[in-house]
Amino acid sequence: MFGLFRRQDRRFKDEPSALHARVRTFKNGEVISVRISKTSEMSAVPGGYFVRKSLVGPKTFDAATLEVTTNRAHKVTLATVDGGELIPVKEWND
Repeated sequence: MFGLFRRQDRRFKDEPSALHARVRTFKNGEVISVRISKTSEMSAVPGGYFVRKSLVGPKTFDAATLEVTTNRAHKVTLATVDGGELIPVKEWND
């Protein structure tokens, strides 16, 4: 019940149909923009949803893997990156 009122993780931008994130790779520091569709990409798991995305930087071909677990309201409960780090939304340079 209380998970419905949880704030979104500061490293993700929440939109009605998707979650947006940016990953900085460890190898060359390339920033990769990520869009996760709430309807077509996330798999149902007990208590919420899960997605694993393999990322490749378009300039340096750096690789990273993003894994995200959310509750049923699509609020991020766990996010890990192998080969990089998530960048907080306030640090995005749009």
